[in-house]
Amino acid sequence: MTGQLDCRARAVLAALAAALAACEVQNPQPAVWVPVPDAPIEVVAESLAAYDIVRSAPEFERFARMGRKHEGIKPGLYPLQQGMPMGRVLVVLRRGTPEVAPVTVRERTTIGEVALGVERALGVTAESFEVAAQDPQVVERVGSTAMTVEGYLFPTRYYVPLEAAALDVVRQMTDTFEARWRPEWSARTRDLGMTRHQIVTLASIIEGEMPQNVDRAFVSSVYHNRLERGMRLQADPTVVYALGERRRLSFADLRVRSEYNTYLVEGLPPGPIGQPSVASIIAALYPPSTDYLYFVAQADGRHLFSHTYREHLGTIRELRTARRTVHDAPR
Repeated sequence: MTGQLDCRARAVLAALAAALAACEVQNPQPAVWVPVPDAPIEVVAESLAAYDIVRSAPEFERFARMGRKHEGIKPGLYPLQQGMPMGRVLVVLRRGTPEVAPVTVRERTTIGEVALGVERALGVTAESFEVAAQDPQVVERVGSTAMTVEGYLFPTRYYVPLEAAALDVVRQMTDTFEARWRPEWSARTRDLGMTRHQIVTLASIIEGEMPQNVDRAFVSSVYHNRLERGMRLQADPTVVYALGERRRLSFADLRVRSEYNTYLVEGLPPGPIGQPSVASIIAALYPPSTDYLYFVAQADGRHLFSHTYREHLGTIRELRTARRTVHDAPR
């Protein structure tokens, strides 16, 4: 019985792969994973339209009802492409999809941390995932000039086929990044005189600072101002990335020899230091006009911004005094 199930599973996967391959020939857009509920065709059509897989839910419903083809649709999670011909969408939905497992990629996590999550969810070894994240074709496709797709594993909850290989998982995550990247962001990137890779790198540093949303854009403005003035970014999250472990930094850590240590290197590091959120990408693209050059985090997570180094040192002294006052207060 187990052998028969294995054969059926392989057959389903092969059929799905063939259908998707046929779709890719016609439409090279990145795949979007779409939930198809066990529900009437009008509900299925609305789900497809919500993800821009089809242009019109009523049009797809009418098309699917022709010849009663809608009766063969199987519920599940499907990798589909925006703008696919309706006939090809139906082919995939009628063939079904293999069993999947959830994998969550969180903002700020590194490839190594994502790899451990994939290993726990799928049994795919973390080592094989990290190797797949260096696949030259995938790296080239996202436009990274670094050695990996760090920064391009879009933070969200994924549903991955249980039998997926490491490279399949990496492609699913980078395809989602491509699908979520907006055309107007590319235009804005050109206006800034930067590449997308530079924007994603900067966004990952902003994310690493863990600013509250109200401060995110101002953190971005500090880094843009420093880049324009030829100042080193001196961003603590890049040192954490260079060290390869999350911990409180010492002054000695700031001298670690690494091309990612922005206390020592000029400009941006070679690539992202984690996966940025959409909010950080937008902040990197649209910084407010300020003269801020420094910032420091408060205990509550908010940041205080300064125009000069002297002002920055005064802010730090005030924060330290306030912390000592709180610590020494009678209980």
